[in-house]
Amino acid sequence: MSDIIRRDPRAEWIARNRLHPLHAAMQPVQHSWMGPNGIIRKNVHGVGFIGPNGIKRIDRSGAQQGGAAKRTAAVEVQLPLHQVPTPAFYINVVPDMVGGRLSSHDRDLLGLARQLAGNDGAVLAVVFGEHKESAFATAGVDRLLVLEGHEFEGYAPEQRVQGLRAVDNQFSPRHWLLPDSRSGGGELGRRFAASLKERPATRVWQIKGEECIGRAGAGQEDLARPLPRLILAAAECADPVSETRHEVLPVELSTSLARSLPRIEDLGAVAVDPAAIPMAEAEFIFSGGNGVKDWALFHQTAAALGATEGASRVAVDDGFMARDRQVGASGTWVTARVYVAVGISGAIQHLQGIGACDKVVAINLDPGCDMIKRADLSVIGESAAILHALIAAVETYRNGAKRDAA
Repeated sequence: MSDIIRRDPRAEWIARNRLHPLHAAMQPVQHSWMGPNGIIRKNVHGVGFIGPNGIKRIDRSGAQQGGAAKRTAAVEVQLPLHQVPTPAFYINVVPDMVGGRLSSHDRDLLGLARQLAGNDGAVLAVVFGEHKESAFATAGVDRLLVLEGHEFEGYAPEQRVQGLRAVDNQFSPRHWLLPDSRSGGGELGRRFAASLKERPATRVWQIKGEECIGRAGAGQEDLARPLPRLILAAAECADPVSETRHEVLPVELSTSLARSLPRIEDLGAVAVDPAAIPMAEAEFIFSGGNGVKDWALFHQTAAALGATEGASRVAVDDGFMARDRQVGASGTWVTARVYVAVGISGAIQHLQGIGACDKVVAINLDPGCDMIKRADLSVIGESAAILHALIAAVETYRNGAKRDAA
C-alpha cells in the first residue's frame, strides 16, 4: 500500500464548517487534554479498540491509533438518509449518462431537481439502457427508472421520446429536467417538448421561486421567464447534492412501451482525425509537459489512444508543440471527459484551464505536485516506461476484441 496521504477536500471542508450536519462526526476524538491546573487529563474509556472477542484492548505502542490520527480527513462518514415514502409530486430528470456514468453536468442537474423537489417531492431519474453508475444515492436520486431494450441503443431519439411520453403519462411529474448539452440531452429535450406541445426553458442557469433565468443573445444576455414544466438546464445550474444520501428505489412502467418503425437509422460513429478536433471541443485529451523526454513516444501513445494532443505552456515555449495546443488560462480552456496529463506539474493557470474536465489522470514522478492533488487517478513513475506499458495494453485490448469478433 502506498504511503502517500490522499487528501479529501470535501471532508476537510466539512471539518472547517461548524454549521455542517456532519461537522461533529469529522472531529478527532480527544483522549487527553490539559486541565485548568496544568495537569494532563486522560479519558481511560476512550483509549484502545475492541478486539475480535468483544474485549477492549489497549495498544500502548500507538500502532492502532497512530495511523488513523494521521488520516482523519479521509474517514468515510455515513451521510444522513433522506426518505420520501409517499411523494406528493415528482421531479423527473433525464441525465445524459455519457459512458454509462453521471457527468458533472448530470450531477448539477440532479442538484437543481433536489431544490425543486424540497422535502415533499421525489426526484425520479430516467435512464436508458444499461449503466455503470453506482453513486445515484449520493447524487440525489429518490426513484430510479431504467428503460431497457435494444431499441434505445445508439442514436434513437424517436424511441426515447416515446419512452418519456409513457413515463409522463404514468407519473405526471411537476417538472422535467434535461441537460442542455451536446451529448444528446439538448436535442432529446427539444424533441420531447415538441411532442408534449410545451415551450421549454433553455440554457437555464438559475431558478428563483417561480421564475427561471436562461442565457440568450449568443450567451451575452439573460432571459427571465415563468418557470415552465420542461427545463433544459446549463452546466453549473446548481450545486450537486453533497449533504444527504437517498434511497434510489427502483420503479417500473405499468404498461408496455409502444413499438414503431423508426424513421432515423443509426449507422454508427464516423471516424474523425483527433488532430483535427478543436481543443475546446475534444472529449479525450492527451497532454504533455516539461516531464516528457521522448516526444516521439508521446505522439505514438496519443495516436494509439486516439486522443487529441495538448501541452502545457512550458512545452509550447520550448517548441515541442504548436501554440494552438496549449491548455490553460493563457491558452485554451478545455471541457474534456478525460484529460491525461503527462509530466505536467500543475501550474495554477493550467489547473484553471482543466477545471471543467470530468476525469483527470496524472502521470508524474513527483507525488507532491499540484497536478497529482487535482487528479482523479495518479500514476507515479517514469513517463517513458508508463507510456510503453500503455501502448502495449491498448494493443492487447484491441487484439483481444478482434479475436472475439472473429
